[in-house]
Amino acid sequence: MMATNEDMAPMVSVIVPCYNCGKYLAETLNSVISQTNSNWECIIIDDGSTDDSRHVADGFIQKDKRFKYIYQANQGVANARNNAIRNAAGKYILPLDGDDKIAHEYIDEAVRELGKDSTVKLIYSKAETFGERSGFWNIPAYSYKELLIENLIFCSAVFRKEDFLKTKGYDESMREGFEDWEFWIAFLTETDKVIQLPKVNFYYRLRGISRNPKTTEAEKQKRIRNYIFQKHSDLYQKYFSLPNLLFEYYQTKIMLESVENSTSFRVGKTVMAPLIFIKKLFQ
Repeated sequence: MMATNEDMAPMVSVIVPCYNCGKYLAETLNSVISQTNSNWECIIIDDGSTDDSRHVADGFIQKDKRFKYIYQANQGVANARNNAIRNAAGKYILPLDGDDKIAHEYIDEAVRELGKDSTVKLIYSKAETFGERSGFWNIPAYSYKELLIENLIFCSAVFRKEDFLKTKGYDESMREGFEDWEFWIAFLTETDKVIQLPKVNFYYRLRGISRNPKTTEAEKQKRIRNYIFQKHSDLYQKYFSLPNLLFEYYQTKIMLESVENSTSFRVGKTVMAPLIFIKKLFQ
């Protein structure tokens, strides 16, 4: 029986935005090529790199036609993801930054869950960090309300392309980071089913020039969070009304005061005081 175009189409499009990631890109692409599910394409979208990223990408394209390469002038990771996803042939989308990695069975496990339940909107997994520091990444349990407070889902979650096309995509004005967090807020609703796979399938590289560590500066955090709040003000007003926030603040204040007034807290301060004094002497 001759294969149809639908049979030949990749099930998953792995989207790899790359900006001067040549040093790490081969490790990322090797994690794709080693997948137990072979029905994928990988679109490397080079966002104006000036290093050897093109050379590294070419090496993979030469040995495996499932790799594709797109070059564009630097426009930011959000724009790069949007362009690549719109050019993707896969039913499912898996964004993967050009310095991170996925486990061998991630695509297999994600596709299996999405295929058996059409009501599942998003699949992600447990995660670990590697690079400058390595270890288990303790991601809080998913809830939509908590997602509005902090990003609970790394960028490399798996979703349907048809669902992406119903959105405006990643916000291309967000070039300082957290564009993936804002996308999840826009992409998901409270009633959508989100599954976290129970094993580690994603590895996030920590390095000195990563975008997100820079965004932990207080002023930048405040600016980005304020932008997200203003953009989705209706959601925030729904879930975090001012009376409720004031009451939660009051409860937190009372709890902290009770801790500070407790005997164990005062004893702890007394025990630690000499150590703090010694530490200051050597600073």
